[in-house]
Amino acid sequence: MNDANSEFQPEAISASDWRQIVQSATDTAIITTNQAGLVTSWNQGAHRLLGWTEEEMLGRTLERLFEDASQIEREFEEARNHGLGGGTEGWRLKKGGGRLWAVGEMTPIRDRDDEIKGFVKIVRDRTRAKAAEEEAAAQRRALEILNRAGSALAAETDLHKLVQIVTDAGVELSGAEFGAFFYNVLNEQGESYMLYTLAGAPMEAFSKFPMPRNTAVFAPTFNGEHIVRSDDITKDPRYGKNAPRKGMPESHLPVRSYLAVPVVSRSGEVIGGLFFGHGKPGVFDERSERGLAGLAAEAAVAIDNARLSQAAQREITERRRAEEALRELNATLEQQVAERTAQLRVNEDALRQSQKMEAIGQLTGGVAHDFNNLLQVIIGNLDTILRNVSDDAPRLKRAANQALNGARRAAALTQRLLAFSRRQPLDPKPLNVNSLVTGLSEMVHRTLGETVAVETVLAAGLWQVEADANELEAAILNLAVNARDAMPDGGRLTIETANAHIDEAYAINYAEVTPGQYVSISISDTGKGMDEETMGRAFEPFYTTKPVGKGTGLGLSQVYGFVKQSAGHVKIYSEVGQGTTVKIYLPRLMAAADSDSVTAETIPDGDGEETILVLEDDDDVRTYSVEILRELGYRVVEAHDGPSALRLLERQGRVDLLFTDVVLPGGMTGAQVAEQARDLKPNLKVLFTTGYARNAIIHQGRLDKGVRLITKPFSSADLATRIRDVLDEQL
Repeated sequence: MNDANSEFQPEAISASDWRQIVQSATDTAIITTNQAGLVTSWNQGAHRLLGWTEEEMLGRTLERLFEDASQIEREFEEARNHGLGGGTEGWRLKKGGGRLWAVGEMTPIRDRDDEIKGFVKIVRDRTRAKAAEEEAAAQRRALEILNRAGSALAAETDLHKLVQIVTDAGVELSGAEFGAFFYNVLNEQGESYMLYTLAGAPMEAFSKFPMPRNTAVFAPTFNGEHIVRSDDITKDPRYGKNAPRKGMPESHLPVRSYLAVPVVSRSGEVIGGLFFGHGKPGVFDERSERGLAGLAAEAAVAIDNARLSQAAQREITERRRAEEALRELNATLEQQVAERTAQLRVNEDALRQSQKMEAIGQLTGGVAHDFNNLLQVIIGNLDTILRNVSDDAPRLKRAANQALNGARRAAALTQRLLAFSRRQPLDPKPLNVNSLVTGLSEMVHRTLGETVAVETVLAAGLWQVEADANELEAAILNLAVNARDAMPDGGRLTIETANAHIDEAYAINYAEVTPGQYVSISISDTGKGMDEETMGRAFEPFYTTKPVGKGTGLGLSQVYGFVKQSAGHVKIYSEVGQGTTVKIYLPRLMAAADSDSVTAETIPDGDGEETILVLEDDDDVRTYSVEILRELGYRVVEAHDGPSALRLLERQGRVDLLFTDVVLPGGMTGAQVAEQARDLKPNLKVLFTTGYARNAIIHQGRLDKGVRLITKPFSSADLATRIRDVLDEQL
């Protein structure tokens, strides 16, 4: 066959053939219009790319293809004037509201006379190419951001600046409106705490909110588990499950799109988390996730390096500090030895004083115990005389009353001795010191008289203490009376409360003082003051600077004993001519206070059937107690020691209450007898009595829980009331 055939003449292509050719171009839209711009043909490619059929488009304009309707007019104008219009890429609209990225030209259709009779519009789909170009551009941009951030991170050793670089880069990389990096840091003591940096929002936007907690939304990030990405975090099933806010706090920046990436060190430690947000949903995609994962890895390496640098710097600083301390030690060694020696002497003096006070306390406590038994017999029998003496013997009744008053004053003195020796039984309860001082202030006013101005200064938010309210009131009144006596011409007394902290540096100088939190009660006067010698002996029993007959010398010793028995501390500050301040420190009560119910006090007799076992080694005290109880209508059996009492209980049918002394001969205490007695009679009730608080039922000066006690000496009315109260209690 000869290809070079100059005589070949192609056949003319018919209109039908041209239409088939045009319709076969399914990847390209080929559209013709008349001179007015109305569509005259619409191929299959146009239908596939743009969605409209030829029937839908014939006779219509092409304005619906463009977001800017005037663009098609510009293409027609360019085609008329220059033979070619369009050619610029852009978004084209599709049927149904969709879009495609396209490029196309407009050319005129001419007749044999070269007159324009219509136009051809070509549209080619460039959407995929556009997406590929954008992806490549985004990758170049992301790589540029990561490279720039990596260079900055490599040159930075300041941790806070470093994490700010990471946060700023993350916002730029992800397209977030704002971002935050919450991260853990170590202080100079090696303690961990959390800080954060922000980008895209001022610090004030987050400063009023607490640090994020390990909730269901945040946990995967803070635990280093995985990346969390949400198109709309408010619709996430984990969102809003935690009290108190159940979602974002009020006035928080709006977050719909959410992306969080954990930052994990080489060792596996979770350093922190990168958090990014946007007010619109669906902003973050897989590309954002990949970019931030790479940024988090760079951040982890940089933070590890910064921490190593900081650790090395701390080690160098510590070494220099140690070297400097060694030089100072060598330079001041002689001075430190002298100061330490002086401190040891102070501690020795404090210990000797403490031992001296303890020895005096043991002596006075023993004496007070013996006196209480004697006074019990005296007061009890005087009470019996007064109840039985006839009104026809007024001199005898008056003499008995005077003797009873004297015995009661003697009992008060022995009670003060027991207070000093820390042997008085206390019944401490949770106590609001401010309320106690407020209730006591009127009594202080009346006691001190009009020449002394009394002022109370009560601290707000004062802690509670656990103390015996009656003994604390007595201590404050004792100090107030002492202050009045120090101001014979009048003056000012101030009672002030405050929360206080005793540190180890202070406590080391005082025996039996424990560092910790206390409530302080200060009683200050503007009186004569005390010199050093007087302050050193002020707490000793029977020591007084008052004239003969003006004081017992037991007021401050009672305060001292009560405070020490309450695990507290008392300190005197005074200057001659300037006045005195006595500060009482009581330990802060950390547990919640229990409310106590108050019942009306009654003194009923027995019912004639209730049986009481009286266990007392002192014959006179036992005789008095038995007589009183029988007068009150109770059946009474008695024993002088523990074994005898237990044998009686085995033989006796009904015994409702055991009334026993705490201190007994024969090797058994009252508490031990009570324990074995309850084994014999489980419903047996027990009332203890003592004039000297040992450790049988009282520990650290406090009654054991559930223990009922009446202290010697007691009157018949006191005994009747206490017996009835115990019998009426529900087990």
